[in-house]
Amino acid sequence: MARAALQVGRRHAVVTGGARRVGRAIALALARAGCDVTVTYRSSHREAVSLVQELTELGVHGEACRADFANPESGVRATMAAMGRRPVDVLVLNASAYQPDAATPRAQAMRLRQHLEVNAIAPILLARAMAPKLAASTTPGGGSIVAMGDIHAMGRPRGKWSAYLASKGALHAAMESLAIDLAPAVRVNLVAPGLVAAPGTATRAEVASYLKRVPLARAGTPADAADAVAWLALTARYVTGQVIRVDGGRWLR
Repeated sequence: MARAALQVGRRHAVVTGGARRVGRAIALALARAGCDVTVTYRSSHREAVSLVQELTELGVHGEACRADFANPESGVRATMAAMGRRPVDVLVLNASAYQPDAATPRAQAMRLRQHLEVNAIAPILLARAMAPKLAASTTPGGGSIVAMGDIHAMGRPRGKWSAYLASKGALHAAMESLAIDLAPAVRVNLVAPGLVAAPGTATRAEVASYLKRVPLARAGTPADAADAVAWLALTARYVTGQVIRVDGGRWLR
């Protein structure tokens, strides 16, 4: 994939699962803040190509690499190989599996493993692997990891999503632990969205029912989540081990 020229001294952000939806909004927000951006994708090659073009038009270096985190070790190797010796200042752990519970015990066991591999094991391994690069960042406040969590993994569970929520709950706990392990050189935080990008399987009635419990009475947008990520990654220099809920107040109900 064609690459624009890197600029010495500009911050470099890596966004996993960055070709579509919330990940794409995060990549663009970081680019507008002056970061070169590398995104990973699994199957969204066309979207990744168009995103790199958008990043280039914003005047930053953009690139994409394929990494399948369904095999955590392979996905981490592919991402680290794409980085080579280049510095990294920001790592956004956005790639995610998102499926409801399966119908049979055997299928549910498989779904649980799949969600844990993508949503917990791969992010933990990648954060550990990327930590030396992040620790070497010269950005004020140090390197930064921002993981995408979920408000429903924090004590507001939804029925029929136990595999997904178990994996996101593990991610939350792991990132809070890493905030201790990687300090003071690297800050580690989470953004926990509510409804900021409705899944394609959601019906209008389901979205309307959800929004009845949102005090701000509207859905958020991918840009709302991206703004929170950019703030944590680049501005919140004295914030680590925190979860920022971007949910329109849904947590309160």
